Amino acid sequence: MNLSAIYHRMSEQYCYSLDENRLIINIKTGYDVDHVYIIYGDPYDAGIMGGNERWNGQRADICYKKRLKNHIWWTTTLEPEYKRCKYYFELHSGDECVYLFEDGFLTQDEMNMEGKTLSYFIMPWMNPADVCRTPAWVNDTVWYQIFPERFCNGDHSIDPENVMEWQTGKVDFHDYYGGDIRGIRDKIPYLKDLGITGIYLNPIFESNSNHKYNTRNYKKVDPHFGTNEDLKLLVKEAHEAGIRVMLDAVFNHTGADHPMWLDVLEKGPKSKYADWYMINKWPVDLEGDTRDGRYYSFAFARYMPKLNTNNPEVQEYLLDIIRFWIESFDIDGLRFDVGNEVSHSFLKAIRYMTSHIKDDFYLLGEIWHDSISWLLGDEYDSVMNYPLTTAIADFWLYKNRGRETFEYDINRCFTMYYSQVNDVLFNLLDSHDTNRLLNKCGGNIDIFYQQLAVLFTMPGSPCIYYGTEAAMEGSFDPDCRRCMPWDDIDSGQKDTEISEVKKLIAMRHSLQSCKSRNFHFPNDIPQERVVSYMKIGENESIQIYLNCDEKDVTIDTKSFSEVIYSRKWTEGDTGSGVLAPDGILILRY
Repeated sequence: MNLSAIYHRMSEQYCYSLDENRLIINIKTGYDVDHVYIIYGDPYDAGIMGGNERWNGQRADICYKKRLKNHIWWTTTLEPEYKRCKYYFELHSGDECVYLFEDGFLTQDEMNMEGKTLSYFIMPWMNPADVCRTPAWVNDTVWYQIFPERFCNGDHSIDPENVMEWQTGKVDFHDYYGGDIRGIRDKIPYLKDLGITGIYLNPIFESNSNHKYNTRNYKKVDPHFGTNEDLKLLVKEAHEAGIRVMLDAVFNHTGADHPMWLDVLEKGPKSKYADWYMINKWPVDLEGDTRDGRYYSFAFARYMPKLNTNNPEVQEYLLDIIRFWIESFDIDGLRFDVGNEVSHSFLKAIRYMTSHIKDDFYLLGEIWHDSISWLLGDEYDSVMNYPLTTAIADFWLYKNRGRETFEYDINRCFTMYYSQVNDVLFNLLDSHDTNRLLNKCGGNIDIFYQQLAVLFTMPGSPCIYYGTEAAMEGSFDPDCRRCMPWDDIDSGQKDTEISEVKKLIAMRHSLQSCKSRNFHFPNDIPQERVVSYMKIGENESIQIYLNCDEKDVTIDTKSFSEVIYSRKWTEGDTGSGVLAPDGILILRY
């Protein structure tokens, strides 16, 4: 048995409370392990054996597992009667058997050795206050990300002086087209009809750029977007339409024209804000980028000086802003820009405060990598699931990969965190920081919809980037921030594309299995580039087939009750049919 491939610890995603009564325990092994059993019970439940006190637990087979590239991930759910649990593992590989305890592996002979002290794993107490709780509404939400400057110009009276005529081609870094809050409000009926139930807005507060990530005033809507009253009306009207609203919180850095930074530039080390930023050399030199470390900034950009979120005064300043946004505008969540660079102590303070103001408030971090350190229940609820974005894109990019690589990559995305976090992960295929989905797919509209089908059948909460429903094109920033093609949409030229996305969104809303965290990959089709996976829900189960091969594939449908969604699918007469290359078939049991 390859013992070096086996791993478990009583922390993080390996052992945690799902709720007040259920305990999730995971263990990772190599592929050589055939069976895993857990022996568990109450730590204080001991019997007398041979005159010596010896603890005995009940033995249960761990049946549920996911395949990773080099490991198997085994999962079980226990319900400890007294909110505490003592346990160890029994692992089998052919005729070999070993036992895993906190201090390592034991053989059967070592287990029976007289006087041997056994170091069990211990979950000491499932405290309700320590359970990671995520807002339930997020799993039911279909998000729509809006880059306000390029979505819709609804009020020409507040256009920037250098505003350009609305167009759908390529854009430059410094272009202005006049998108505003009035335009977003005007399109709420469109979003509701599409099936959107959550809006994520890129920054809307005062800033001298089109992207607004260099904030001048956190409590004032940018005048080219509208007023604070306009934002209040947007949230109110969105709520009336059943749509939640999440704002972008840019707290890692300010703009170079923020009054606090200007005070630092004027007064130097004597400024009362000198320690509000991360300045390493005085006087502050504003020439060139900041690679020399004279002060820290976002991505070496001198016009975005980095805030010192370790400073209690900075924390209180930003907490006051969040309090203001919630109490004044009734927003439902915040997405934290550069969410892995602000301090953990600051995030804990945010979680504590927001949970007492609005107990189902959603905290989302922009983190592109494994984020378990931020997702233990006392900081973010979720992160932007860019690992899933990559897992999906890579399978279609690398045509030589078999479907097992897709399975491994998808399973990795949903074994990194707690189950309740998986329920609210922010899943996306493109954004203002990536090239657009159609470009990722090489312009192939069928692959475009295949990837969207995956998005809408994954655990978590899916997000559509504005214009993706109309198959908008766009390369990397700034080209991914083109103007929304309203003329084409209003004239009906995009009806076919939008109709397809509406079908997928409607499927997501109507089938609980689409949202379920329970899935597995039977891979029941011989062709190596035909992906199949099952989603298991409380009321129904669905099977998804994606033909990524170059040939037609025949699929037996006799055991299914109906076709939920399909593209490039031809139904046969004898309980089977043909799925063409780049086709999609979603069946209901």
